[in-house]
Amino acid sequence: MPSDEQEIRQLVTTWMAATKAGDIETVLSLMADDVVFLLPGRPPMIGKAAFAAATQAQSNQGPVQFDGTSEIQEIKLLGDWAFMWAKLTVVVTPPSGSASMTRAGHTLSILKKQNGKWVLARDANMLAPVSKPGE
Repeated sequence: MPSDEQEIRQLVTTWMAATKAGDIETVLSLMADDVVFLLPGRPPMIGKAAFAAATQAQSNQGPVQFDGTSEIQEIKLLGDWAFMWAKLTVVVTPPSGSASMTRAGHTLSILKKQNGKWVLARDANMLAPVSKPGE
């Protein structure tokens, strides 16, 4: 049986792979119904439905391609709760053929065990645009 830390690491791996594949249903299955995302310069995104709506709004403009890496720096377990911070890099390529955009930084996430499965409950995302050489 995998340890809680291994299960959390697998959640991150699954999230990254599902995002890259455009599999929103899998991504939604990895979060609590009352999930909260904190993003710089934007109001909090509260709930799975808000996440799904934001994803749908992006995909209405055509398929967006995502790639990226998540390097977990620390995981701390506290019973049925856990927190972790990670270094995240995300590359987004718009459907219009525009140049890809890279954002990088750190995330601080709170997870909870729900029905025997770890899910994302809160996420503070501190990604910032990465300048390309010469910009």
